[in-house]
Amino acid sequence: MGLKDEIFEQPAVLQNWLDTQLVQTQMIAQAIRQRHIDYVFLAARGTSDHAGVYAQYLWGSLNGLPVAFAAPSLFTRYSGWPRLERALVVGISQSGQSPDIVSVIDEGRRQGALTLAITNAVDSPLADAAEFALDVSAGPEKAVAATKSYTAQLLALAALGAAISDEEDKLAALWRVPHAVNEALKLDQAIAQVAAEYKAMDRCVVLGRGFNYATAHEWALKLKELAYVFADPYSAADFQHGPIAIVEPGFNMLAVAPHGAVLADIKSLLHRLREELQANLLVLSDDDEALALGNASFHLPPDVPEWLTPLVAIVPAQLFCYHLTQAKGYDTEAPRSIRKVTLTK
Repeated sequence: MGLKDEIFEQPAVLQNWLDTQLVQTQMIAQAIRQRHIDYVFLAARGTSDHAGVYAQYLWGSLNGLPVAFAAPSLFTRYSGWPRLERALVVGISQSGQSPDIVSVIDEGRRQGALTLAITNAVDSPLADAAEFALDVSAGPEKAVAATKSYTAQLLALAALGAAISDEEDKLAALWRVPHAVNEALKLDQAIAQVAAEYKAMDRCVVLGRGFNYATAHEWALKLKELAYVFADPYSAADFQHGPIAIVEPGFNMLAVAPHGAVLADIKSLLHRLREELQANLLVLSDDDEALALGNASFHLPPDVPEWLTPLVAIVPAQLFCYHLTQAKGYDTEAPRSIRKVTLTK
């Protein structure tokens, strides 16, 4: 079982999650509704941090819940703990082992806050520390780069948001995600061909906005840890507040631009990048105009609700990183200098 196998395992992982974890998720959602919490206080690192970015947009949009990101050093290195009594304190971690994330849950529980662990290891210190634990059920993930555990985290977050809102159409939409991910995997050969053309790329900017701001961050991380590309993720809005000055002819810009509330703004920026600044654009989208702006582009599966597109859009990005790493001659299974589990305090 290698990285590519785990990428292709994702439809089955997501289907299994829906089959086995949705009832537990609805129970947790009921507990959250009963507590009348004011906000979410979320702790995560690495890929799980990007799942948290998704939660910030998702729960803010679906549930009206502000999401604040923890600064774990306040809990492990300083003594200025924030007040958490009216919060839902959430820790997201694949392994559930990092002491700094566990410390946030411990303090939340000490203060009487409702605490939730979202992890691929329900026998971990993080799950033990929290009042509730939500299993992402991704199964063993051997490759260092997280893929199936990330999309399973996103599904757990999406399902929890849908369950808190208690809207049947939102819950029903979740069941269509595994099929959409399977459709995205059919891009594999086309992505392999394009990735080979990017073999010399050593730096780029990755753009996203709204729900897919998380996708931009996760795509950039995979480029860094697998293909050793200096990839900087930006909101398509923030990028125009100064960083756009780095763009020169041929500069590599990667963009996630599915349909939705922010698409028009992203397309406006892509027009400028292509026509005025002559950037080299790689575009993931389900919109024909956005796709046409790319020097290379990949058509995302249609008819996925915008709030669920991050679960699908990340899959072609994962494949691109896998094939780019192979084209560069690097090891896709064991990137240099990093381990599967990183413990920070």
